[in-house]
Amino acid sequence: MSIRDWPTLERPREKLLDRGAAALTDAELLAIFLRTGVAGQSAVDLARHLLNDFGGLRQLLEADLAEFSRRLGLGPAKFSQLQAVLEMARRHLAARLHRDSALESPQAVRDYLKAQLRHERHEVFACLFLDAKHRALAFEVLFHGTIDSANVYPRQVVKRALAHNAAALIITHNHPSGVPEPSQADRQLTLRLKEALALIDVRLLDHFIVGEGEPLSLAEYGWL
Repeated sequence: MSIRDWPTLERPREKLLDRGAAALTDAELLAIFLRTGVAGQSAVDLARHLLNDFGGLRQLLEADLAEFSRRLGLGPAKFSQLQAVLEMARRHLAARLHRDSALESPQAVRDYLKAQLRHERHEVFACLFLDAKHRALAFEVLFHGTIDSANVYPRQVVKRALAHNAAALIITHNHPSGVPEPSQADRQLTLRLKEALALIDVRLLDHFIVGEGEPLSLAEYGWL
């Protein structure tokens, strides 16, 4: 049955307009993005098939062009559109941090860091540089590593903090395994960076580890 034959408020687009995007399932959201189905499948049917094939919405969103384009109904044009949507979402999250204090908007910080790092398949280390009012100045990935580690050099972190004239920093790295539990090395690195940054009067506010679910804050656990 075509989506046009469904009851009006069960159609994904009309349901979104009536109840808001949060009321839609992953398949319904994806169907709106796809717009059309393929022979024998409505857009919702195709979306369900794709989500099952990829293993979920996150895996679909993080697929590279070659992997994405192997599926029926997808290709370079849809991949480009999807990447544009994802980048707009990242820029929207960044704009919130430029406007508001990171300390007053902890969920905005978490959302932004998830958008930046959770798709990475190898470990990366990054810094969110903040001004005196704790608003974002810049976000930089400084070090790339392997599947389970990345070498971090405090001198380079200090150098970039000075370049941005930052008053404070939030550091972050991802755990590709999905488990955000900090290692002893993570905790030692945090203290080393805190001491190095204190020498140039830059405050280290937090260290977030990005895995599955919500990023873990070392400050909230009293490890900073």
